[in-house]
Amino acid sequence: MKLSPFVLERHFAKYEFDVPYQLSCSDCEPLRMQELLALATPDSLRLWETLQFLYTDTNGHPLLRKEIAEWYGNVKQEDLLVCVPEEGIYLVMKALLEKEDHLVVISPSYQSLYELAIETGCSVSRWEADEKGIYQVETLKSLVNAKTRLVVINFPHNPSGTMISRAVLEEIVWFCDRSGILVFSDEMYRGLEQNPGDRLPCASSLSDFCISLSGMSKTFALPGLRIGWLSCSDPVIFEKLLRLKDYTTICSSAPSEILSLIALQSREMILNRNLAIIKKNISLVNEFVRRYPSKYSWTEPKAGSVAMLNILTGQTSEEFCQAFLEKKQVLAIGSHLFNMPGPAIRLGLGRIGFAEALADLSQFTSEL
Repeated sequence: MKLSPFVLERHFAKYEFDVPYQLSCSDCEPLRMQELLALATPDSLRLWETLQFLYTDTNGHPLLRKEIAEWYGNVKQEDLLVCVPEEGIYLVMKALLEKEDHLVVISPSYQSLYELAIETGCSVSRWEADEKGIYQVETLKSLVNAKTRLVVINFPHNPSGTMISRAVLEEIVWFCDRSGILVFSDEMYRGLEQNPGDRLPCASSLSDFCISLSGMSKTFALPGLRIGWLSCSDPVIFEKLLRLKDYTTICSSAPSEILSLIALQSREMILNRNLAIIKKNISLVNEFVRRYPSKYSWTEPKAGSVAMLNILTGQTSEEFCQAFLEKKQVLAIGSHLFNMPGPAIRLGLGRIGFAEALADLSQFTSEL
């Protein structure tokens, strides 16, 4: 089978560099080089200044992996494989799935979390939230069958900002372990919880048969570095991922690894900065919804930098977003790009320019 077009990424590619504002960015306000280097310790700054552009360790720079492991607190350095975030999804789907396997995928979700499996010849069942927006474990269990090879979860959730409790995560992992099913946990927004007590453990720390994905793009405001990682403690699975990586990037960018190391060493400062931006933008959305109660509704996100704004105007999300783009030159991502049933817009709460984009939406709404 051939891969279907990645509708979200193609849509971004068409418009994102030609508009003054975006309402739906999924990352946090990207750091500038001078901001990041100002955070460097003397040792890490020396690494940057003396960097030689050699090939790097296929697994990732040892100091970078050490810093990632320290951030998790319960993950071993040797269980980490540094890669491009999208590459991490590709490695898992292509290394671990075979034709006619079945997987259960949280829905809505980032397209590559299921599209690569479909292209491999797998069947997919979608785990959807109930009418209250809660992902019920019993629903997940009901979707599993004898051919289920993988369960794909994503918390904090993109695009809704939904979270689950540690007890629910442990129940999912326990059920999958008992059923002989692997768990792939997309944790790209881990660290952006409104309540730090809601932060989930890395899923790979709960079982040898869990693979976790995270990286620098969302939580750490460094999408341009293209650095992410997979965490897995099962040596057989890890070796399969490593062997396939020899056919993709082979190794990561040497400058990006050192810059990622610098950021992770200052992680609390960066996280506090990003959470402050998100908190301010959440308050702006609450004011906006109160101003237009007949036009919009939303549920505050518990974590992450994205959430959904429901459209109550009677238009489809595609119609609404296109009109908004044409009249105000602001790019908004509609629910249709996530195959969601109801009309809604993904809000990107991590950017400094969000207030301007929301002001344009307010003006656009007044003109409807």
